[in-house]
Amino acid sequence: MSKKYNYNYVFVMYDIADEVSEAGKYRASKVFKICKKYLEHHQKSIFRGSITPANLVLLKDELMQVIDKELDYISIIKLQSQKFFAEDILGTPQKDSSDIFL
Repeated sequence: MSKKYNYNYVFVMYDIADEVSEAGKYRASKVFKICKKYLEHHQKSIFRGSITPANLVLLKDELMQVIDKELDYISIIKLQSQKFFAEDILGTPQKDSSDIFL
């Protein structure tokens, strides 16, 4: 029997095709807003942050309702905790770009 892990920290990266949805909005904008609800905006199409297992399920469900599975790509990297990864930053992070898609 495999052990179940609770993942409490995630990175979400996405590449959404530049097509307008039936409602007249870009899917990328919708994906951005969904991710912003649960995580911190890190860089352009990258979000990260602490998340409960229940909210991770909600995030994935909401994203699946918006994306076109044949055109779009979302990667969710799950970690048990923020303290289990190291980050090297090269250069200067861009100013808050949370309004890029709004």
